[in-house]
Amino acid sequence: MSESNSVESEAPRRPAPRQGWREIGRSLAHRNFRLFFGGQTISLLGTWMQSTAMTWLVYRLSKEQHRDSAFLLGITSFAGQIPVLFLGLVAGVLSDRWDRRRIIIATQALAMLQAFLLGFLTVTNLISIGQLIVLCFCLGCINAFDLPTRQAFINEIVDTAGDLPNAIALNSSMVNGARLFGPSIAGIVIDLVGEAICFLLNGVSFVFVIVALLAMKIVPRPRKSSHGSVAGGLREGFVYAFGFAPVRAILLLVAMTGLVGMPYIVLLPIFAGDILQGDARTFGFLAGASGVGALSGSLYLASRSSVVGLGRWIAGSAGSFGLSLIAFSFSRHLYLSMAILCVAGFSIIVQLASCNTILQTIVDDQKRGRVMSLYTVAFLGLSPLGSLMAGSLASRIGTPNTVCLGGICCLIGAVLFARQLPKIRQIVRPIYTQMGILPAAAAGIQTVTEEMVPPERP
Repeated sequence: MSESNSVESEAPRRPAPRQGWREIGRSLAHRNFRLFFGGQTISLLGTWMQSTAMTWLVYRLSKEQHRDSAFLLGITSFAGQIPVLFLGLVAGVLSDRWDRRRIIIATQALAMLQAFLLGFLTVTNLISIGQLIVLCFCLGCINAFDLPTRQAFINEIVDTAGDLPNAIALNSSMVNGARLFGPSIAGIVIDLVGEAICFLLNGVSFVFVIVALLAMKIVPRPRKSSHGSVAGGLREGFVYAFGFAPVRAILLLVAMTGLVGMPYIVLLPIFAGDILQGDARTFGFLAGASGVGALSGSLYLASRSSVVGLGRWIAGSAGSFGLSLIAFSFSRHLYLSMAILCVAGFSIIVQLASCNTILQTIVDDQKRGRVMSLYTVAFLGLSPLGSLMAGSLASRIGTPNTVCLGGICCLIGAVLFARQLPKIRQIVRPIYTQMGILPAAAAGIQTVTEEMVPPERP
């Protein structure tokens, strides 16, 4: 949306307008979100440590066994994320029907058991690449239900509608703060005592988020009747999402990014070990550099007092992410690679968090779980296919060329999305006007609101 139309007023229940960096922590005033934020921060730190340790463990074992590292890294990532593709949409239907807090408590408890089992097998030297693939698959099944439910749950723990965009941005900053420190800590821990400690520490970290969830006081909210088939609920969600042009455009861009852009993460150990001639610490620094940029991006979004103008940021950040992948594929120096990954991290989190914010702002509350499940499937569900393709392609044309090709595809996706922005703006403005985010009088659109609402919007 154009800056000339970016008149930033608050949602109906918001207090007096505030702007700039003072906006960052405003959603922490809500007790439930504060508990969620604190528990998840600790848990996600452990999650990123485990993710880093698992990736490095696969790389190390493949080298010891003289097997194809790129292909095995791709297979492992595929196993960990493919369940989201098949189960994520079902999870969205159940999230709209069941108690979301109970779903999250159950998924966190199961993820804790997975982490302890992984740690035990590694400590006892019983771990194998085959076991890692199976355990990744199990965690993927858990995440298929956890991720879309957790995204939709944020709306229940923030009482003030106008604070929802800030809460989403803070949630992203929490994820990326953990992403910043987790891999770096994991790299040091792996170098000193091995991967197993990372897995065990992650298992302990889940206790904090479970306690935080149990301590929340959630006001019961009306849920859609659970009558009707899951297939019917899925069909209703598809018709709603893909019949609404802004949601459709956002989901397609996110799908492009998840399929061809994000698999670069799977190939980072090869950049660290083979291309940059480093070790586990080098891998941790590369992952941490991306986290620095991602944290900066999420803090920027948290400082915004309005969702107005995010469309332009989505297109721009998608383009800069593609360019940064192209640049990273040519870098052969550690510090230059880290600087480029900072840009990549900033770009991808601004793109994804902005897409998340707009989706949660404009969708119908009764379909929020299903739309967020489509968002999760578009990004994480397609990533395993991308990781598998990236691992296979890297074995044939080389890792740098594979990452470069992904960057080119992301750049094309950004251009296509930018071409749709005028239509998206036209559709979303009346919705923001009705919500009080964009005053009709100030934007000069009040008299034409009805004719600007597209026929495909439910």
